[in-house]
Amino acid sequence: MTAPTVTTLTVTDRPALYSFLLGGIATVGFAPLALWPVTLGCVAAWLWIVHAAPGIRAALWRGWLFGFAHFLIGNNWIAKAFTYQDAVPHALGWVAPGLMALYLGIFPMAAAGVAWRFRGARPDTAYVLSFAAAWITTEYLRGTVFTGYPWNPLSEIWLPLPGLSHSAAWIGTYALSGLTVAIAGMGVGALHREWRGAAMAIGGLIVIGLIAPPVSVAPGPLAPRVRVVQPDLDQEQRPRDDYAEANLAQLARLSGKPGPAPRLIVWPEGALRFLPEDGYPRQYYWEATPYETRHRIAALLGPKDVVLTGGNALNFDAEDHVISATNSIFAFDAHARILARYDKAHLVPFGEYLPARPLLSAIGLSRLVPGDFDFAPGKGPNGLDLPAFGRVGFQLCYEIIFSGDVVQRGHRPAFLFQPSNDSWYGYWGQAEHLAQARMRAIEEGLPVIRATPTGISAIIDAQGRVLASIPAEKAGAIELPIPPAAPPTVFSRLGNLMALLVGLCFLASAIALRRFAR
Repeated sequence: MTAPTVTTLTVTDRPALYSFLLGGIATVGFAPLALWPVTLGCVAAWLWIVHAAPGIRAALWRGWLFGFAHFLIGNNWIAKAFTYQDAVPHALGWVAPGLMALYLGIFPMAAAGVAWRFRGARPDTAYVLSFAAAWITTEYLRGTVFTGYPWNPLSEIWLPLPGLSHSAAWIGTYALSGLTVAIAGMGVGALHREWRGAAMAIGGLIVIGLIAPPVSVAPGPLAPRVRVVQPDLDQEQRPRDDYAEANLAQLARLSGKPGPAPRLIVWPEGALRFLPEDGYPRQYYWEATPYETRHRIAALLGPKDVVLTGGNALNFDAEDHVISATNSIFAFDAHARILARYDKAHLVPFGEYLPARPLLSAIGLSRLVPGDFDFAPGKGPNGLDLPAFGRVGFQLCYEIIFSGDVVQRGHRPAFLFQPSNDSWYGYWGQAEHLAQARMRAIEEGLPVIRATPTGISAIIDAQGRVLASIPAEKAGAIELPIPPAAPPTVFSRLGNLMALLVGLCFLASAIALRRFAR
């Protein structure tokens, strides 16, 4: 009697299917789920599948499938934004993440192709390090090409583990993502008795644990305070005729009362629906004059208090026709003066402006962007010196996601203010956006103050810890002393030069190991 044949199925038997599944499952390591061991396991298995590819085309296909599924699931929150745009079918919201993923999958595909070219007979340390170097390069390119979209860098999975996430203060987000690939890949190497890689990974973790722990800095007893207001008025309420008034009234109710310490009161992106600046043609003011608006805000303040709020400004041609708007932050003092205005520089394509508007408008795609004109970009990272509060840096909405581009070099602020309108997002997007802000705090050694209409508003210290927050879909306010800045980090001094240095180090090590093996 013959024994029955047992067929063992491995991930290399159906590589395309498993690459797709692994890419999708890997998203659970990011906020809000934060199941980082799952992501590490998925990346490790994917590296193994890519190594087993019989040719470069197969390696590229497996890389693209992983990336497509990864960005399709990771950007699911985008679908909600289309429910607020009646000029286009709401069902298009479920198509948009897929279209984005078709493009974004190119970057993991490129990393897989480069690493496959460098492979040996087995997934050894040289292969893993070459993959890590390629990942750093492609993730950086994803954050810069065509205005960039560096959402959910792989390194964000370490936020629950301060010892690892704080290495971003030394090497930055992109280099830490490459290190993440290396850590995952060393597990694959260990399965093939490639102990050098595992030892290097363990040694690297020990070094990181020694150099990267956060240094706590407590605020002084007379430190000025920040009050973050979340009105919980959703995007879907904006078409109401009374929205502007209802929103300002809700913000006023939640802004508290003056006290002995100076207060910085911060409101979300777009919170002020009335135009606060003088000098516009009269027909553009409605329901309230700029004088009335500014004095209503000033009435909430003590002598040294300041309000920072999102709002809009308009630009006109010689015939008083609006040619563009700005997505802005205004600073108001207790004397009803506008102290300064910051204009958002890194605008959202198809959200705040229509690329190649004459061409795309001619084929009907102007419906994707609300309004008849575009927002105009500002000059880039900038700040403002506020009496009693120090220098504040501004990052409006998704400007915060661009690692190495959030601080005006040579003018380091005391903290960053990030107003955002996350009511456009599904819940995953709100949690992921907060995670991005925490990474910028770690990299730059600066507190980040977030104010959003519907969540998640937060006060984040210079080590990336959330000191206080307001949950999604809740109205409220939080008030604390402004957290102090940490000393300038290595990354704050060198920026993404660190990504280049770490990537070159990985590549040089891979080349040396490959030659040594021969």
